[in-house]
Amino acid sequence: MQHHIGIVLSGGGSRGIAHIGVLQALVENGIVPEAVSGTSAGAIVGALYAAGHPFEKMLDFFLKKSPFRMSKVAFPGRGVLNTEKIVPDFLEYFPADSFEALGKRLFVTATDLVAARREIFASGPLIRAVLASCSVPMVFTPTQVGDRLFADGGIIDNFPVEPLLGLCDVVLGVHVSPLTSLDESQLQSSLSVSQRAYEIAMYYGSKQKFHQCDLVLCPKGLERFGLNDVKRRAEIYELGYRAALEQMPEINRLVERVEPRRPAPKVRSHPFMKLKDWKLT
Repeated sequence: MQHHIGIVLSGGGSRGIAHIGVLQALVENGIVPEAVSGTSAGAIVGALYAAGHPFEKMLDFFLKKSPFRMSKVAFPGRGVLNTEKIVPDFLEYFPADSFEALGKRLFVTATDLVAARREIFASGPLIRAVLASCSVPMVFTPTQVGDRLFADGGIIDNFPVEPLLGLCDVVLGVHVSPLTSLDESQLQSSLSVSQRAYEIAMYYGSKQKFHQCDLVLCPKGLERFGLNDVKRRAEIYELGYRAALEQMPEINRLVERVEPRRPAPKVRSHPFMKLKDWKLT
């Protein structure tokens, strides 16, 4: 089945909250992606969106169900946070636990640790596929899917545009893993060096595929936030929302090239306009 609009959502830890801002700005302007391909944080946001959750509830997931909680510690184990303990949190948002139950097409990428290859999930059980996609090494334990062991999709592919090529008339991309600036004093441990190498590899691997999209949004200012900087969710969301609005004339031009304008759906405008409504704990 051909889809008009597809969107690629990169990984990026807490910076992935910017994806929610982008999606809300698009939908408010009558641009509704029908297919999503995501990695890591992009897989989480993509699944929430494809499941049809209101944007307030998508934000609620990060406000109340952040995977980065010490109650999920796995010790001793193959990671700090145990993905098995996170499954109940996801069930609240995906009770059917199925790709087929989603209202929109979703593709989720993860890395098969034994076979050393990328896996694209698009059918069957949903929750473990999404958890596999965001199982960052040394942070999360690997996720078991069937008889295979998976880790973060960003290891191989942090910008999974391929599933949408030939499937969608217009492919938009959102990249939320900027290459941050640092100096040599910040590279004093083996962990910091490994993290920097991982960041560099993901950034340039993603950038090489930008040309495959019709337009790629890279919200400015995300380099100020860490991968686990969930306490600043409102600011991150705002950067994504504004980035999409700034590019809306070009996005409209791309979309109108292949289909008539759709009336904008009725959605609550900009949930962080009244911050007192949200408990940023």
